[in-house]
Amino acid sequence: MSTSASPNLVAALSIAGSDSGGAAGIQADLLTFTACGVYGTTAITALTAQNHVGITAVQASPPAFVRAQIDQVLAYYPVRAIKIGMLLNTEIIEAVTEFVTASNKLPVVVDPVMISSSGAMLLEPASLQVFTQKLLPHAALITPNFDEAAVLLGGKPESTPIAMEHAAIALARLFGTAVLLKGGHFPLEPVLDVLAGPEGVRTRLRAPRIKGVDTHGGGCRLAAAITAYLARGFGLVEAVEHGHAYLQSILNAAPLEWKGRAILPQRLPGPEKS
Repeated sequence: MSTSASPNLVAALSIAGSDSGGAAGIQADLLTFTACGVYGTTAITALTAQNHVGITAVQASPPAFVRAQIDQVLAYYPVRAIKIGMLLNTEIIEAVTEFVTASNKLPVVVDPVMISSSGAMLLEPASLQVFTQKLLPHAALITPNFDEAAVLLGGKPESTPIAMEHAAIALARLFGTAVLLKGGHFPLEPVLDVLAGPEGVRTRLRAPRIKGVDTHGGGCRLAAAITAYLARGFGLVEAVEHGHAYLQSILNAAPLEWKGRAILPQRLPGPEKS
């Protein structure tokens, strides 16, 4: 038996929590990796008992077990990019940060998961300082939404396009890395996402707001899609553009009905690298 996978395999790693409802977290990341043309691997940081309505229980993985999962994946699979989602507590953050700082050759996309759409805490408040000071500066990209940006900046940005741009740049300068500020929670039409670096805005992405779609897991899907395209060799701006297009495609396709709202489909083909 081979001791490693084929070096031609394009693999990505998701370090995140499990969603028992299948719409977000590890489950959404694996579906997205497949749809965007990469082999998905995982390190599960926590188990959650949840569905589209809410979360009733969370069970953290031991930090040493999180690191053991990462080590086993990297020992066999040629991982080319990493997505980080729910980390929950200080001990897990420190274990993941230790790995990230030792593997800085790999691009890392951090989706700063703090509070679920139903209001459940997915990052312990006491862990925020460790998360922002130790992990985020090592990311290649951070993908906060409006509420997460407010926590990271210490105040809510105004709901205007220029304020969004200023907030994205401020976050990029604060952490010394690229930031994709997602506009789904901003009351703007069309929806605006802003990709910025410390030097300024790199690109703006606009899309019509789609009514009647349950977007639970949409942020996970977007970050995972960007990670997949980074793993496939696209540059950051291209990866963000392709990831954004992928998310729009599933929002528009949403074929399944759940309590009168369309659930995001499980997979759609993504663009090929020329």
